[in-house]
Amino acid sequence: MSVIYNLLLLFARAGYALAGRFNTKARAFNAGRRDIFKRLTNTLGSNTAPIIWVHCASLGEFEQGRPVIEKLKLEFPQYKVLLTFFSPSGFEVRKNYDQADYIFYLPWDTRRNAAHFIEITKPVLAIFIKYEFWYHYSTQLKKRNIPLLSVSSIFREDQLFFKSYGGFYRKILFNFSYFFLQNDESARLLKSLKIQNFVKAGDTRFDRVNELVKRSLELPLVAQFKSNEKIMVIGSCWPEDLEVLIPFINEHYHHIKFIVAPHEIDETFIGNLEQSLNAETIRYSAIDTAKVERAHVLIIDNVGMLGQLYKYGEFAYIGGAFGKGLHNILEAACYGIPIFFGNKNFEKFQEAVDLINRGGAFEVSDYLDFKNKYEMVTLPQTFLLACEVTRQYVEENLGATDKVMQYCRKLLTTNP
Repeated sequence: MSVIYNLLLLFARAGYALAGRFNTKARAFNAGRRDIFKRLTNTLGSNTAPIIWVHCASLGEFEQGRPVIEKLKLEFPQYKVLLTFFSPSGFEVRKNYDQADYIFYLPWDTRRNAAHFIEITKPVLAIFIKYEFWYHYSTQLKKRNIPLLSVSSIFREDQLFFKSYGGFYRKILFNFSYFFLQNDESARLLKSLKIQNFVKAGDTRFDRVNELVKRSLELPLVAQFKSNEKIMVIGSCWPEDLEVLIPFINEHYHHIKFIVAPHEIDETFIGNLEQSLNAETIRYSAIDTAKVERAHVLIIDNVGMLGQLYKYGEFAYIGGAFGKGLHNILEAACYGIPIFFGNKNFEKFQEAVDLINRGGAFEVSDYLDFKNKYEMVTLPQTFLLACEVTRQYVEENLGATDKVMQYCRKLLTTNP
């Protein structure tokens, strides 16, 4: 089976090499791995401090790893943190993250690459976030008796680990020293494989977003736009979401204002959005304080503000679920407001499922369904219940980072 695994990786590498001719993300993916071992050697060659290696697939997983990294840096400043990414969407955004001492792309998971990477970096502890399960890297770490933790991991019955033909992939799980799981189902699945080295810790993102809420800044122009009106914050929306959102906004803008933060800050997307709306719109970059209060829709045409916008909302709609997958709903949940999202691709997100079951979030299939559920949620009793559910859900799930740190403290010494 390892032959098939290696062949699949070979085909994937060839695919990225070809895609790099036409796609900017694939080009960045390839460029980031060019001469990587030479750059690793040049950068880490003179390092004498022990290294903690944290690996994330992309930006979402980085947000789960971030609270652990920052706790480690605070409690163990004598250790260096090596942060790796698989995807350009993580690396390119966080390549200057100041809490990591070294930031690189992860070389492809071949036996030679894994061995060479670990020989150069010499980690004393490795932490892989959520779905990151690499055969050669995990095997080489275990071979060298280097502890490997899986943080905020979540398992589903349809994954290869739990199939009758998934023996090769199950081997990867036995290379891990400990799992910090998000839910009971993951614990049940690991138990079915006779794996006991885990704890249900929850998702470290709760700790991260809760810290962001505590530190969030006031946005005077947004407050002026809100005035005394109710607001729905629309976060990370895609073109697929607009099929539901545009008719909803056009029907409801006389009763509620909207803040729209697109997933991609693209002039074509924003221009089409403006033309599709009957409501008066204004872009954040062109706010005229004399006109901002009378606008009905505020379009956010920059990156980085979304997490601070939810505090001004009474409702939130989070994009992505009509396409590749639902975006982060926890930032909105931290502010204790009802949350809406598409009904096609949210099941893999534990928080979305939990909040639907509790009555704090609502999946919508189309415009009419969205309209009906929104009108239901505006009923005072339903609204107050949804607000309480989302707020309480976040409070119940805080503390995953501390559980990871309890284990790390046992592994790390203050005088390495």
